[in-house]
Order: sequence, then C-alpha cells, then structure tokens
Amino acid sequence: MPNVILVGGLDIAELAFYMFSAFFLGLIIYLRREDRREGYPREEDLTGAPLPEGGLFARGTPKTFTLPFGRGTVSVPNGDRDAMPQNVTARSTPGTPFEPLGNPLTSGVGPAAYAMRADRPDVDMFNKPRIVPMRLAEHISVEGRDTDPRGLPIAGCDHGVAGTVRDIWVDRAEHVIRYLEVALNDGGMALVPMPMVRITERYVDCDAVTGAQIGGAPQLASPDQITLLEEEKVQAYFVAGYLWATPERSEPKL
Repeated sequence: MPNVILVGGLDIAELAFYMFSAFFLGLIIYLRREDRREGYPREEDLTGAPLPEGGLFARGTPKTFTLPFGRGTVSVPNGDRDAMPQNVTARSTPGTPFEPLGNPLTSGVGPAAYAMRADRPDVDMFNKPRIVPMRLAEHISVEGRDTDPRGLPIAGCDHGVAGTVRDIWVDRAEHVIRYLEVALNDGGMALVPMPMVRITERYVDCDAVTGAQIGGAPQLASPDQITLLEEEKVQAYFVAGYLWATPERSEPKL
C-alpha cells in the first residue's frame, strides 16, 4: 500500500503559526467592531455631516445592555449623536481647534467638554445615591488626626476668598471624599471637586480657578444629591480652569 501523506511538509511549529495568525486577525477585526459602540457615528470635521459607517469589518452590530434596578435597556451603537457646538468660532481648516465664545469654563468644548450622561444620581448596590453630603452619611466622619475643612475659608488660584466650606460630600460606596460644599460669600452654594483642592490648617486652596470663578460653578437641582450629568459639568468646569482661568494659562510657556 503506498504511503499516504496528508499534510506534506507541515510541522507543529508551522501549524501553530498559522493558528496564531488567524486568531490575531480575528481579534483585530473583533476589536475594531467593538470600539465603535460609543462616540459613533463619525462626523466631518468642519460641517458635522455624518461620515460613512464603514464596511462589515469596521462596524459593530448593536448590543443591548440591561440596566439595573428596572431602568430599562440601552443599545449601542444606536445612531445618536450630539449636536455640533454653537458657542464656538468657526473652523477655517480641518484639524484646527474650536475657540469658545463667552465663558470658556462653561463652553463644553476642549477641557470643558463633558459627556451627556443620565440626569440621575449614581447609586450603590442598594439603589441609594452614592455621593451625598456628610450630614446625610452619619456613619462617615473625618479622621481625628486630619484637618476638618468644614468652617475653613476657600480661596482660588488668585488667593481670592470665595466663601466657607460648609460640608463634605462623600462616596458612601467607597468611603472617599468627592466634593467640598462651599457657602459662597454672596449667597448660594458651589461644589468643588476634592482632587483640585489642598487643605491646610487655616484655609482650603483651589488652584483650578479664581475665587470669583468658584461662585460660577454649575448649580445642582437638589441640595442633597448630584446627578451623573451634573458631575460631568462640575468636573469639566474646574478642569477647564487649568487652561482658561486666567489669560496667562492659555499662553505658551516660551
């Protein structure tokens, strides 16, 4: 009986290489499809006109996620897209940055950009708001060896005093401080993100914005809770201050 050769000169190493190559190609196609679930459809840089979705290997099929606590479902990609910003200068050529008109800290572009998240509070595993003022989270307190910022004045990067820290907003799920609640000198309240302040024994220093700009922070609909969308706006406001709080910050170093 003649010898039967099924694979010719194919050995184990060559077979492993072919299998790895096929796997890696499939992985690339899978990842390129999956990364188009958020931020798509794409749009033209100058006009905002939608661009082609791409072929089979560049477009992810919609996937539906069930939200917890009976909040329904969400499918992505779903074709939704935010409108082009209107409070900015027109672009002359593709790739040039938007320049905000009016107050850049609330422009929603550049470092002040934010995502349109749900306008409801983030919740813990018990469906209760995660981030609340310490007056509602009685089981959380400031460590005795640390400086309690409540009652201390808060100043901006120009050393202007905006008001007095009235309360501390904590994350009940992770037991960390998220915001400081400030009673403003001219009335009203503002939340300042904790990562952007430095607490000393005599005062609280916020290097993100000026003292006057602290009073212009986005306001909350409720005095005792903050929604996901409000968090986005508050964080974006103070982050933008590192570029636009003063004219000197937006100028080049050299």
